[in-house]
Amino acid sequence: MKQAIAAGVLLIVTFAGMAADAPEAAISNGVIHARVYLPDPDNGYYRGTRFDWSGAISSLEYKGHSYFGQWFPRYDPKLHDSITGPVEEFRTGDSALNYAEARPGETFVKIGVGVLRRPDEPRYAFRNPYEILDTGKWSSRKGSDFVEFTQDIGDPKSGYAYTYRKTVRLVSGKPQMVLEHNLKNTGSKVIETNVYNHGFFMLDSQPTGPDITVTFPFEIKGAGEMGGFAEARGNRIVYLKTLEDADGRRQVASSPIEGFTSDPTDFDIRVENRKSGAGVRITGDRPLWRIFFWSVRTTVCPEAYVALKIEPGQEVSWRLTYDFYVLPNEGPPPAGHR
Repeated sequence: MKQAIAAGVLLIVTFAGMAADAPEAAISNGVIHARVYLPDPDNGYYRGTRFDWSGAISSLEYKGHSYFGQWFPRYDPKLHDSITGPVEEFRTGDSALNYAEARPGETFVKIGVGVLRRPDEPRYAFRNPYEILDTGKWSSRKGSDFVEFTQDIGDPKSGYAYTYRKTVRLVSGKPQMVLEHNLKNTGSKVIETNVYNHGFFMLDSQPTGPDITVTFPFEIKGAGEMGGFAEARGNRIVYLKTLEDADGRRQVASSPIEGFTSDPTDFDIRVENRKSGAGVRITGDRPLWRIFFWSVRTTVCPEAYVALKIEPGQEVSWRLTYDFYVLPNEGPPPAGHR
């Protein structure tokens, strides 16, 4: 793969046709236009074992600004992070359901992926391409402004089973997208998990640097040095320089973020590009459990976690809301964007 940078716009160049057969759906509310990948065990854009297979967006545009796209240089459908945002990962602790209890050769469950086989290894590693034994039953339902995904799966050996439903919905007449989730425990064991959205924002495909700011509704505490590339100032993360990515080595600005409370109103994050004028606000309806901030030259990712505990026969719902906007008194979108 080759990475090209022209007129300050960062482009990822891929081999043509690599994902040509990946199924996707186009949706619009007349304000936002988006394309959403559909789960498919054989031809899906993402077939890795880290992230939820549903809801990855190949493109989203509002008022000529773009928000998501391919941020990584090498595409492989089974690579753990060959996926576009926003996308979610479910974890139990730092692994998955039943991983700690399973012996080598036995099964564990990754919500949104399926039933996997544990190899002979000392600990779970999200980068590993685990063997998938069962992806369950996936179904999709599409309207003009939404796509709904459902996964039904059960693992009799571990006792875990669930019905997971996720809807990507564009709100009528508004520059707003909602991710609606419902997880029902249909197994015999309690499901304890946390889930975060990685985001993978690419605001107008501009390189990550001083034009980007990330804002929280609370004063940031506990932030590390972030490699000297960025720092916390009050309730904002600001960049001190433009991150570089050359010769196979990429600069990373990342850190845990503390300072939030159990009040769900603390789940309120803004990512803005002052140069291009693109902005997005992400809010959730459940208390934050953890925040980890990660960014490289091509993408900015405030990863906000929520924790879930679901008894057998019970279900839980949660939602994330994305408000897209254009900053006032900013110039036009970069050349090449509609």
